[in-house]
Amino acid sequence: MIDSQLRTSGVNAEFVLRRMSAVAREDFVPAAAKGVAYMDRAIALGDGRWLAAPVVQGMMLQEAVPTLDDKALVVDGGSGYLAALVAPLAGSLDVVTPDEALKASRKKDYTLILIDGAVEQLPETLTKRLASDGRVVCGLVRNGLTRLAIGRMAGDDVALRALAEVGMPVLPEFAKARGWSF
Repeated sequence: MIDSQLRTSGVNAEFVLRRMSAVAREDFVPAAAKGVAYMDRAIALGDGRWLAAPVVQGMMLQEAVPTLDDKALVVDGGSGYLAALVAPLAGSLDVVTPDEALKASRKKDYTLILIDGAVEQLPETLTKRLASDGRVVCGLVRNGLTRLAIGRMAGDDVALRALAEVGMPVLPEFAKARGWSF
């Protein structure tokens, strides 16, 4: 995984390679998928949830650059793998489900939010949790394409910037409402 997927895709940050070498992916998939835990595509976890391909989570971690100064929040896509990668790198870590992320929260001081999946829109319930100049790393769906995206809190909003196309599972909780059109 390290040499054939991460390094060849530009994921070369030493801290990322160390963490991904230390956390066994097979511990985060159903028993029937343990033999394919390191393949270069998403793995179905059941109930519509997925574990993203290793390169996706490696790219996320590399862009996030978590530090011990960070108060981090991971919106878990269903596996717990991304949270396990981030835990020793951030000063503190909270983990929520996508449904919990949609609920209002009084916390407004996260310096880093990682969403383990792709979103069509970033919910206000998450942006309100970001500290001034806090950052977000997630997948972003635009025109049917999913891209890795990063953003920073500026004023009262987060502007996401797409970086690279990735095959990241979409979180249905963060889909735009569908309306009628011609």
